[in-house]
Amino acid sequence: LVQHALVAMFEMFHQGKISIEKIIEKMAHNPAKLFKIEKRGFIKEGYFADLVILNAGLPFTVKKDNLLYKCGWSPFEGTTFKSRITHTFVNGNLVYSNGKVKDIHIGERLTFDR
Repeated sequence: LVQHALVAMFEMFHQGKISIEKIIEKMAHNPAKLFKIEKRGFIKEGYFADLVILNAGLPFTVKKDNLLYKCGWSPFEGTTFKSRITHTFVNGNLVYSNGKVKDIHIGERLTFDR
């Protein structure tokens, strides 16, 4: 479900039920705070640049051939979302662009301040 979590939340934005700021708070800031993940969850100097670029006006339909899950299925198959993630950056490196995952391995183990 990770692949479609953000676009699913943006459906509620399109319906006027939640603001973009609240989505960012719930999906980036709060998990980093709750689990005390160091230098993640915010755009700040010295933090890791884990970012997505989302086009809120570019719809797409979830199909088996555009799934990135290793299991090969999704409960969202057949669902059309109004938004689409176009790019993903991990540690400041482009790892996903317009449906294609880059063949680079730059992820780092998370560290926790507990």
